[in-house]
Amino acid sequence: MARRSASNTPSAKDLRIDGRVLTLSNPDKVMYPSGFTKAQVLDYYLRVAKFILPHLKDRPVTLKRYPNGVAGEFFYEKRAPSFTPEWVKTFPVPRRDGEAPISYILINDLATLAWTANLANLEVHPFLHRAPKIHVPTAIVFDLDPGEGADVLRCAEVALLLKDLFARLDLQSFVKVSGSKGLQLYVPLNSSVTYEVTEAFAHTVAQLLEEEHPKLAVSEMAKQKRAGRVFIDWSQNSEHKTTVSVYSLRAKHERPYISMPVAWDELTAALAKKDVQRLFFEPEAALKRLMKKGDLFAPVLRLKQQLPSFLRGNKRNPSRVTTQTTPALQEYRNKRDFLKTPEPRPIVPNKREGARRPFVVQKHAASRLHYDFRLEMYGVLKSWAVPKGIPLALSEKRLAVATEDHPVDYLKFEGTIPQGQYGGGTVMVWDIGTYQVLDGNYYKGKLTISLEGKKLTGQWTLVKAASQGEKNWLIIKTGAATPVPGKSQDDSSALTNRSMEQIAKDNKATWQSNRPPIAPSPQKKTSR
Repeated sequence: MARRSASNTPSAKDLRIDGRVLTLSNPDKVMYPSGFTKAQVLDYYLRVAKFILPHLKDRPVTLKRYPNGVAGEFFYEKRAPSFTPEWVKTFPVPRRDGEAPISYILINDLATLAWTANLANLEVHPFLHRAPKIHVPTAIVFDLDPGEGADVLRCAEVALLLKDLFARLDLQSFVKVSGSKGLQLYVPLNSSVTYEVTEAFAHTVAQLLEEEHPKLAVSEMAKQKRAGRVFIDWSQNSEHKTTVSVYSLRAKHERPYISMPVAWDELTAALAKKDVQRLFFEPEAALKRLMKKGDLFAPVLRLKQQLPSFLRGNKRNPSRVTTQTTPALQEYRNKRDFLKTPEPRPIVPNKREGARRPFVVQKHAASRLHYDFRLEMYGVLKSWAVPKGIPLALSEKRLAVATEDHPVDYLKFEGTIPQGQYGGGTVMVWDIGTYQVLDGNYYKGKLTISLEGKKLTGQWTLVKAASQGEKNWLIIKTGAATPVPGKSQDDSSALTNRSMEQIAKDNKATWQSNRPPIAPSPQKKTSR
């Protein structure tokens, strides 16, 4: 870490940092109406340097300069000024119009941080990528911006919903106050994924949350649609956009506030107490907090995470997400409170290609014991409740009542749905595997399929029994008989080998998203 000379203070005319001499201009100029001066701006950045510099290293930055303080005019400066000292590192970033690259400043050391502060650069705005990999963001960011009639506490509600959504996708997220009026939520990646993917993912997530909470969140930029709601700005995930850095000063109020990380329980407490002031930090309070708690955003720099492939949107057109099957899950969504049930949220994956697709049979001890038969097609799980179970004897017929479509993540849902919630009771993954359509079409009311599961193999036919009601089908054993499972096999999960009694006793869900399963571990992400 670079150090300044002990004999120098930010109020001195010259400041020596690691052999660099900075001539301080107008140190007594008031930058904030509250009386916060330019010397105090520099002092703050010198004291916060060990925390902010790791988050700025090798990231091109846009300067936001306020020559006459926050009450005066400001301007953005992308290109390093002509008077930039030769020791300040820069990086050439190609322009989209094909013209000469822009040389952005890299704030990699204390001297450069101090030099930019002396330029009245109050706010530090880095890119999400590091040079030279300018197409590879290290994280995804969601800028939560309250519309008219909403505030930072409304943003907190949205942030907690996003955190819950990401937790179900096995992704950790981190939140910071913007220092202005909203919040920013980060999902660390630190992988090779490009902006083409992250922008599409972020747009998908914003649209999904808007669909689930239309009175709380909005994913469109138009200001007239934001009244009373929070705009989830997903568009920050672009290689030509910057976001205010963690630990940066903000120039939005009469007093200097800091863009500061907060723990999720702190956000929850502020929301519970309806205390906005818990989410604003002035420089001295921020520095004391850092000395006590350390860098709460440090994991954003090192935590490696992978995005679920089914939420990556359309690479050719990132704004087009897979919403064409979303209405099919509206009934599923309406019947459940996802703050109370452990069942998967209705997230729609892209359609699968290929002849073989997944199926699941779930043993479900709700008000009555029955079996749920589900086939993945058209991006969802087409589902039937089979009261007496799947027929195994040749030509045997069983009633199969069509139920609402389920998200594909339901393939591996096993656990306890709380009593009082829709379908309350114990759910076991009784069988799971793949199937192939041999003949027919779902929408024509008849299809013959071949199953290859852990318990069931062979051929079955599903026929819509229109005369018995719109939702009534028959499932018929065709081809050849299938052996009847033994008593122990019948009461054994195809995923975990647990019995119904053991699943009920565990009283928790063990579902995983439709990705390669991750072995459970008692140490896994206990910070949640």
